[in-house]
Amino acid sequence: MARARVQPLGHGLINDTFAVDTDDGTALVLQRVHPVFSPRIHDNIARVTERLASCGLSSPRLVPTRDGARWQTVAGAPWRVMTRVSGVTHDAVSTASQAHAAAALLGRFHGALAELSQADFVGMRSGVHDTPAHLAGLRAAVDGGAQHRLYDHVAPLAQSLLDQAERLPSLPDAPPRVAHGDPKFNNVVFAGASGADAQRAVAWIDLDTVGPLPLAYELGDAWRSWCNPAGEDCETASFDHAVFVASLKGWASTVQPGPTAVECEALVLGIEWITLELSARFLADALRETYFGWDTTRFAGRGEHNLVRARSQWSLHGLVVQARAARAEAVRRVTTE
Repeated sequence: MARARVQPLGHGLINDTFAVDTDDGTALVLQRVHPVFSPRIHDNIARVTERLASCGLSSPRLVPTRDGARWQTVAGAPWRVMTRVSGVTHDAVSTASQAHAAAALLGRFHGALAELSQADFVGMRSGVHDTPAHLAGLRAAVDGGAQHRLYDHVAPLAQSLLDQAERLPSLPDAPPRVAHGDPKFNNVVFAGASGADAQRAVAWIDLDTVGPLPLAYELGDAWRSWCNPAGEDCETASFDHAVFVASLKGWASTVQPGPTAVECEALVLGIEWITLELSARFLADALRETYFGWDTTRFAGRGEHNLVRARSQWSLHGLVVQARAARAEAVRRVTTE
């Protein structure tokens, strides 16, 4: 039996992830899956990765246990092993061409999964983008959090956020597609860290959330991650319009079928709702301190880290609302070329 070296991998907010390297050269990923996910999602992952492989797209693949199971429950938590895609991830976009490459791969990802039956996805989390529920959760957290050490910082921002939710135009009702569900930039693997390899996207990873989702949420979540070079741990965000346009072009150049008129309208507003929603979630957890992971080396507590994240997304929300007209024109131009 080959000996293995195990060390932490990445810094995701939910799952605990470890790189496993064996003496025979096998590279794997070991993960403890957060209980927010049903173990049944591994059936989705198996179907999705088989479909991606049949379309010539790389992805991590589940490694079954000796008994052939797709996961193993240890101490009450599901654990899994997956193959590790060769390459590197980047926490932030470095160039517009890099964003174009990642988005082009995301378009191929969407196209490859378009034929999967949405009804066959199992164990999906409900209410992930139920914005009214998240806003109600924020109200409840504030109503019950008057004794929390951060209450005086959270409550005024919560009120501003709730007021803005009343003013924001509603998202058009577009049917879902099979989507990645968590297209943060560090969930795409590139061939290398620099040069041409840093511009060549090779695989999308972290497939727990793959399933039916409107494009407005999928690309809205991508853009709020990709277009803010400051990252969500900086209270003052920025919005890179060049990255927005490059990624829109990359995705539109490969996705099949292309976006409908209703989807295009929703794409303009998606990032606005995503940033508002995520700010509300971070802000509620600043008081509850129960869900999101946190950096113990930089912050005094989970609440402090989540407050910074909430302020970051709120700052980004203001920027994307201001840029709505420019983004709408880019969507119109790119999708009609």
